Amino acid sequence: MSTSAEFDAPPVQKETGHPRGLYVLFGAEMWERFSYYGMRALLVLYLTNRLEYARKDALALYAVYTGLVYLTPILGGFLADKFLGQRKAILIGGIVMAMGHFAMAFPPLLELALGLLILGNGFFKPNISTMVGNLYPQGDARRDGAYTIFYMGINLGAFFSPIVCGFLGEKVGWHYGFGAAGVGMVFGLISFLSFQRLLVGGFPPGREEELGDAARLTVMDWVHVILISLACLGFAYGSIELWPTIRPYKPYLFYALGALAGLGVLNVARHLISSKDKIESEEWQRVTVILIVGLFSVMFWMAFEQAGGTLTLFADKNTDRSALGPEIPASLFQSINPMLIFILAPVFSILWATVDRSRFKLTSTAKMGLGLILLGLGCVVMYRADALSASGKVGPQWLASVYFLFTIGEICLSPIGLSMVNKLAPARMASLMMAIWFLCTAVANYLAGILEHELATISEKYDVSINLWLFLIATSIIPGIMLLALTVPLKKMSHGRL
Repeated sequence: MSTSAEFDAPPVQKETGHPRGLYVLFGAEMWERFSYYGMRALLVLYLTNRLEYARKDALALYAVYTGLVYLTPILGGFLADKFLGQRKAILIGGIVMAMGHFAMAFPPLLELALGLLILGNGFFKPNISTMVGNLYPQGDARRDGAYTIFYMGINLGAFFSPIVCGFLGEKVGWHYGFGAAGVGMVFGLISFLSFQRLLVGGFPPGREEELGDAARLTVMDWVHVILISLACLGFAYGSIELWPTIRPYKPYLFYALGALAGLGVLNVARHLISSKDKIESEEWQRVTVILIVGLFSVMFWMAFEQAGGTLTLFADKNTDRSALGPEIPASLFQSINPMLIFILAPVFSILWATVDRSRFKLTSTAKMGLGLILLGLGCVVMYRADALSASGKVGPQWLASVYFLFTIGEICLSPIGLSMVNKLAPARMASLMMAIWFLCTAVANYLAGILEHELATISEKYDVSINLWLFLIATSIIPGIMLLALTVPLKKMSHGRL
């Protein structure tokens, strides 16, 4: 079945107004995010406190890992659109990530585990987000609400993972924390497989639409899933074995990764200008809107993703974690963000619906501009907390306030952005355009990890003082104002889809 046909398929609705398949994807993504955020909560702490990495080295590895996690969806989205279909890609990604999480339980397998997690996420992440859009025809007003519900699933998993994996990792044993993340990924696979008949589309291109009990993968599909999963394991292991040989060429590897990202963008352009898929200027403009807004999203995530690095180390070293009673694990602070999202997302869903029915209706880009400004205000609070910590540990309310402002900003930007990509992308390129969106997140995650060290290096080299949080204030609030100013032309370029 072609991707374009998937978008036209009539959804099967529940009394709530949403297809039942939405809640299947909700559950699968919830467990996958449980595993990912469990890993994220522990990684920097594990590197610094267990493996005794220097702070800059731990943040550098975190930068490479999180950057590649969001870069590989370029490949996963392309393979799903062209060959595999979303269903098989999701299963491959889940299996490979489960192997990675279980490998993290053993310190000698650190590099292999990270490689598997990077590859698996590339297959999983862009395709499950695309399948949410498959449930709704173009122009369906429920789509923004669906992505908000889906986003709540993401954050439900993200809330429990630092509590479970973080507590087990820091208080019981690191391997127990990572093992729990692997179990969560297995539950996500079971959830996805058990209710395939409720999903729409996602089969390899060219396969006719299957509905109800017939909407399942074939034996040959499973052969492909197993073989590609084993190939990912072999690729990750082979890369580690070859690393001593290729390490001197490390800069060229980053150039190659940049070229891979560039090829993804060029592939989009090829789709747009090929004789077979020739399209009108309207679609050109819609794709351009995605790329423009994607640049602003880099600024957002560069600051937001300090959560897994500098904010976690701030919780560990500079926060009085026993102020409210027994000392709590540093990783538990990462539960504040998803807890607030789970509480506030329904409120914002109602708020957007109310505002959109009024004469003060905001476009998707305007909401995202507000998100950037709110994020910048969180950086203002963190700048003050960082200054106070120079004379002693600060109370936990400082980090809680930062996470509160970051969270409101995230609600304004992230689910709206996912919905925007799905509404604007040409249907035959849906997964690939979602992967391009995650490419922006890849760049931002890498910058988030290396930013502290790079600013310190620049400060030392040129004898100037560049504070991390002042820098992030500027790169959040100024782009937020610019995005608000661009609202009218971007709305015109979207041709009624924003």
